[in-house]
Amino acid sequence: MVPLNRALSKLGILSRAQATEAIRAGRVRVDGRVVTNPAASVVPERVRISVDGERRTRAAWRAILFYKPRGVVTTRRDPEGRTTIYDVIGPSAKGLIAVGRLDLATSGLLLLTTDTRLAHRITDPGSGVPRVYLVTVRGRVTDEEAGRLDAASAVVRKASARETHLIVELRRGRNREVRKLFESIGHEVATLKRVRFGGLELGDLRPGQWRDLTRTEVEAAFLQPDLTSPQETPRVRSYA
Repeated sequence: MVPLNRALSKLGILSRAQATEAIRAGRVRVDGRVVTNPAASVVPERVRISVDGERRTRAAWRAILFYKPRGVVTTRRDPEGRTTIYDVIGPSAKGLIAVGRLDLATSGLLLLTTDTRLAHRITDPGSGVPRVYLVTVRGRVTDEEAGRLDAASAVVRKASARETHLIVELRRGRNREVRKLFESIGHEVATLKRVRFGGLELGDLRPGQWRDLTRTEVEAAFLQPDLTSPQETPRVRSYA
């Protein structure tokens, strides 16, 4: 037996947080009865679970690579009425959960999948999955300053008194981490785009576009030992 919110997550129906919210709002029924306790124990294989009146079973495995536009939020619903990634993707996003988040002002590569185990593994702080960003900050950042950043790698591509362009690689995925790194050395981030996540790259996608991924692509991108090793030398030449 597992908690109901975890059951919904394991089935790939909702993320744990989304499931908790839906359960508390009275949107979830188990064997026809509304259950409002996220911790209520169930055996997923032996009960009928419905959300918003729709019977839910394990979602088929699927993953997509999405180019999140700037100004779009990485949530299913936004209380402020802002455009969400699910609004942009539309019906094709049914059953998918975002693996991590990109903030409102950040664009670039976002992975969505029905595989909650994969999502948890990738976003675990100890996974060391590389995330590569193209960053533009206000003011000049010297090579010495870039070298002091608490990042796996920070390479200055072009610098002037007005702004500096860099390639930054992180291995943790903390909230607003890139912005906080540059704030720590007195520079404001003007634009931020993620161009690589694990072994996945944006390629020819344009903002708002996405493509389906195969299991083989995902396994090669995230489950290979050399892609999650903290000792790996960052690949940045293709973005220079």
